Amino acid sequence: MIRSMTGYGRAEVLIDGRNILVEIRSVNHRFFEFSSRVPRSYGFLENRLKNYLQGKLSRGKVDVNVSIQTVEGTNASVQVNRELAASYVQALRALQEPLGLKDDLSLSAVARFSDIFAVSKEPEDEEKVWADVQQALGQAADRFVQMREAEGAKMKEDLAGRLNFILAAVEKVEERSPKTVEEYRARLYRKISEVLSSAQVDEQRILTEAAIFAEKIAVAEETVRLRSHVDQFRAIMEQEGPVGRKLDFLIQEFNRETNTIGSKAQDIEIARIVVDMKSEIEKIREQIQNIE
Repeated sequence: MIRSMTGYGRAEVLIDGRNILVEIRSVNHRFFEFSSRVPRSYGFLENRLKNYLQGKLSRGKVDVNVSIQTVEGTNASVQVNRELAASYVQALRALQEPLGLKDDLSLSAVARFSDIFAVSKEPEDEEKVWADVQQALGQAADRFVQMREAEGAKMKEDLAGRLNFILAAVEKVEERSPKTVEEYRARLYRKISEVLSSAQVDEQRILTEAAIFAEKIAVAEETVRLRSHVDQFRAIMEQEGPVGRKLDFLIQEFNRETNTIGSKAQDIEIARIVVDMKSEIEKIREQIQNIE
């Protein structure tokens, strides 16, 4: 199955007093490369995120962003420093008589001294946090994979058209190749006739030279292998799992056979066909670079 290495997935869930947002992005890369951004206090999630996604992907540069917002008051407690509060009260009352102040000291007045309060967060249950994050991660990963598959389907359609182009070019080469031998034989006959003038031309010599030329420029093996490579390419595109590396290897064989045809053929028309084939093969190679 063709899957692009470019994708994006996002999911947000509210669970157990936490608002969890997960975003996954990826671009093409030769191997699996992972990076993540998580809140500092949730650093323990990084390896779990990597292992989870590595089980679903084989290649690509993957970036994950996790945001966790705790609902106000959840898992938090407030402690009061009673000794410090009593010291504030004692100090304020000590000012009352010397300054002639009215004693209007109240709880709200003391509460203005913020340093008498300490807000602490209860320790996180890592397994519980991971279970909650995994719910959002699973949804984001599903959407992420769906996008990669949708992109892959478009790429597959494009690749199929390019393979058809290559097969049509191979057919033209096969049609043209025998004609080049006949044309060579005719040119050779004319040249020898001109040199010998009225003397009789050795037909057997012409046939022998033409046969040597035909063997030298024969590309039947290359065109047969190219047809076979196209069949293999199509079969690989239907396989389950990552196929990018297999296709990358196979397209090198496409190039090899096409280059051989170009080097053997001593014909302008075939040379033009080979140039078109190499251009199309290069476009296929560029597509493959983004296939998982």
